[in-house]
Amino acid sequence: MARERAEELHAARREEAYKKAPRLKEIDKSLGETGLSLARLALAGDTEAIEKARATSDALKTERLSLLAKKRINKNYFSPVYNCENCADTGYITHSLGGPAIACSCLKQRLIDEYYSLSNMREVLRDENFDNFDIRLFNTQIIEKEGLSPQANMETNYRIAISFVQNFDDEFQNLLLYGETGLGKTFICHCIAKAVLDAGFTVLYLTAPRLFKLVQAQQFRRENAESAEEQLDAVQDADVLILDDLGAEFSNTFTDSALFDVINQRLLDGRSTVISTNLPPDELMEQYTERIASRFAGYYKMIKFIGDDIRIKK
Repeated sequence: MARERAEELHAARREEAYKKAPRLKEIDKSLGETGLSLARLALAGDTEAIEKARATSDALKTERLSLLAKKRINKNYFSPVYNCENCADTGYITHSLGGPAIACSCLKQRLIDEYYSLSNMREVLRDENFDNFDIRLFNTQIIEKEGLSPQANMETNYRIAISFVQNFDDEFQNLLLYGETGLGKTFICHCIAKAVLDAGFTVLYLTAPRLFKLVQAQQFRRENAESAEEQLDAVQDADVLILDDLGAEFSNTFTDSALFDVINQRLLDGRSTVISTNLPPDELMEQYTERIASRFAGYYKMIKFIGDDIRIKK
């Protein structure tokens, strides 16, 4: 799409210049014909004719430059204006003739933007990010059974989240955030999402109920099945999947199977997943199948949140 827009702009600029200087169109046509003649003459090996054609071409180019200057038209005005000069907005770069095409960095950025839209997080992440984290919202009074205060607990969780982001490119990690509602789990998820996106990786943020709706739509071929399938591809392909509010869905064999497929495939692919839930680990293990519980126990760092609902305090 971006390449098409660049080509359309290029064509519009060319026609605008031709209106200002009709002779330009004649020159460009003659240059094109001369270029073809040179190619044919080179194949035939006619040296004398080649020199004559080159002289004609040089004269046309000189006249063209003079005409552009006279009409005050920048010579670069005829070049396509691409958003990305590296790949000319194709999304792929080939470094050698016949070599493999590799994805350009601009393509990944477009995918990042698409994931941003899919997750509906653009507005939220402007406010909920590490820059706006305020430790003062958390109580400093020690909770006896925990042996620490909510503020100390959040300081530890904050450091873990920061470490996750800082080491993301070098270390495969998965996080499971658990605790009652209103303790900052979703906020930390948003902070991680924003930081990872800003670092140039792809993130998809979904609530667990939304994920299972997508799976249902795709499996049972409902009206939005094609859109659901595209988003489920993103679930597996995103560098980070953030699955919020696990346990809020009605759990059954269908949801268990869907959840296992997602977390197991991402483990196999080496793609990080961050999960938040209101359920403590023992209830989480009871609610889901043993094979899901074993993945959580073996491959996820458990992060506990304690304290009072900070949303009320805010």
